[in-house]
Amino acid sequence: MTKRALKRMAREGEFNTAQFEDDAKVRRLPVDRSWSPLRGQGHGQNSGPEAERDQGYMKTIKAKSDGQAALIEAIDARNLVLALGPAGTGKTYLAIAKAVEALEAGRVGRIVLSRPAVEAGESIGFLPGEMEDKLAPYLRPLYDALSDRLSMKRVRALMAEGLIEIAPVGFMRGRTLNNAFVVIDEAQNCTYVQLKMLLTRLGWHSTMVITGDPNQSDLLPGVSGLGDVANRLEALSDISVVRLKDQDIVRHPLVASMLGVL
Repeated sequence: MTKRALKRMAREGEFNTAQFEDDAKVRRLPVDRSWSPLRGQGHGQNSGPEAERDQGYMKTIKAKSDGQAALIEAIDARNLVLALGPAGTGKTYLAIAKAVEALEAGRVGRIVLSRPAVEAGESIGFLPGEMEDKLAPYLRPLYDALSDRLSMKRVRALMAEGLIEIAPVGFMRGRTLNNAFVVIDEAQNCTYVQLKMLLTRLGWHSTMVITGDPNQSDLLPGVSGLGDVANRLEALSDISVVRLKDQDIVRHPLVASMLGVL
């Protein structure tokens, strides 16, 4: 009997356990076949609410806190939204999820994602490769959020078509972003001048969401312009500034506990 056939028999549980004595040194590997792709669909012994399969991706995102609900409502209602809050409140994820939703629904023609290429407190030196290779470590969080809403194959196809663009802040000057959903991530690492430049990139039929945590800037003290910009724009009725709190953190509960004392 071939190895492939043996593996198939082991996988499908076709071995007869009676052929092995209790004191035998060889044992049949346990084969767990309790999961079924039809579980939760009303078919077979694995159906029922208790057998629901966990699934991280949901087509329609749902707010897990009042702050997240306010952020989603603001993105739906305003063309410019600033989302400020501590780590783990879902700022980037919700912004990119709404961007993907708008692109798939045909409400915008493209998604533009940008973040500053600033290292988190330590220099990693010169990186080898072309420009895309050098920027990849800085832009990796945006790819992660995109791949959570779309498959990587779909992300690559959209990027090849120019429908999704990921670029550092330094390459945004001089552009006009029409018919686009723009997400500026980690904006606490932008200076006041950089944020002013980014805000004025907003074009017709576009939505811009700027996310960041003013308390976790990797710039020198007083250099970050996010807090000042948010305070100034909060007075404008057509712009929403959503300030998320510790109770909006959806990561491990220890994150909220630590941020309360650090």
